[in-house]
Amino acid sequence: MGKKLFITGTGTDVGKTYVTGLIMKKLQEHGKSAGYYKAAMSGNERDGRGALLPGDALFVKNLSGISQPLPEMCPYVYEAAVSPHLAAKLEGNPVRMEVVKKGFLEVCGKYDYVTMEGSGGILCPLSMEGGGLWLEDVARELGLSSLVVAEAGLGTINSLTLTVEYMRAKNLPVKGIVFNRFHPGDVMEEDNLRMCQERTGLPVVACVAKGGGELSIDIQALTALYED
Repeated sequence: MGKKLFITGTGTDVGKTYVTGLIMKKLQEHGKSAGYYKAAMSGNERDGRGALLPGDALFVKNLSGISQPLPEMCPYVYEAAVSPHLAAKLEGNPVRMEVVKKGFLEVCGKYDYVTMEGSGGILCPLSMEGGGLWLEDVARELGLSSLVVAEAGLGTINSLTLTVEYMRAKNLPVKGIVFNRFHPGDVMEEDNLRMCQERTGLPVVACVAKGGGELSIDIQALTALYED
């Protein structure tokens, strides 16, 4: 079974998919057997035949160059650009843990390094049926340790620290931080980096410059983040 890592973020649109694509790209470039997985994607578009395309999975596939088939990358794909629980309410086909877990284990059986991307932040609701299913429940059930993706700019000290402290309170292991849209030499962003490391006690394992196409971490350090 493959080693695994979970990518969450401080919220929506902080760049989780972009960072995940760069992670997959680095693994691919170094000859690693790498697979991608996401429990649910909303806000997707349809192709010429009317079929929904898993947009985040397609982005990661194109950026990284992996050959993994799209159908195995995400079991739940919705069109409405809302939280998965609401998209499922509008469109049907609610997220179920057993389906998510089955697909994830199948991917883990095919690839040595499996990167699972979350939806929104760690408090994203996936389904409100049968007592509710939240993203944190999936991470816990699958035994995943996380990297937290955060914006490098103003407000990140608060949002990142709150995310990390919540995850710790819920016994969800966090391995480190990735700052996205980082401007080297920017006095505020450099200070944010130091303050976040000091406040959380976590390392900033990589910074991604705005529009940057590479992840600033060597392959040995990257693969060491993945766990059985």
